[in-house]
Amino acid sequence: MSRVMLIFATALLALLAGALFYAARFPVNAPPEQTPTPAPAAAPKVLEVVTHPAFTLPDIAGKQRDFSEWQGKNRLLNFWATWCAPCRREIPLLKDFQVEQAGNGFQVIGVAVDYPEAVAAYDESANFNYPVLVGEQDAMAVAESSGIEFIGMPFTMFVASDGEYLGAYIGELHQEHLDKVVEVMTRLDRGEIEKDEAKTSLGAL
Repeated sequence: MSRVMLIFATALLALLAGALFYAARFPVNAPPEQTPTPAPAAAPKVLEVVTHPAFTLPDIAGKQRDFSEWQGKNRLLNFWATWCAPCRREIPLLKDFQVEQAGNGFQVIGVAVDYPEAVAAYDESANFNYPVLVGEQDAMAVAESSGIEFIGMPFTMFVASDGEYLGAYIGELHQEHLDKVVEVMTRLDRGEIEKDEAKTSLGAL
């Protein structure tokens, strides 16, 4: 190879190396990442509210009991299960409430969302002094007739003496809750407040 060609080849290689060096100093702009479009949130479950609950469920002995049997009384429908610790804590309080308020037109009705055998066995130690109805999906359907999605227990519905649903409370009831329930529903029976006010008061428990 001649000296001129060698110099030319060397210069060409140097030029290419320089070009590559400068090219490496400039970052290559990657295409912007595509942020995935979040899926639209599922619409909340809308449940139809039954203004006057009507249902039939078996009791612990297996006898079919109709809700209308207690018409004329202010009813506390307490949904519970044998495996639910807060539910079990409520039972002595509800038993005392039934003794104290039975003469004042109040009726506690337990609705066990559980297996009949488990409820019957639990009754041997609980000694319920108020009726206990038993169901699984059927009992859950009754709870959801309140318009509130049934997501846990305990859960208590309040039904006026004329059969109209007034409200519900999710969670463990305490004495102050029951005192407020008695006050509101008694005033409603006396005509001292209207249904809307009673519903608002019970909804704020």
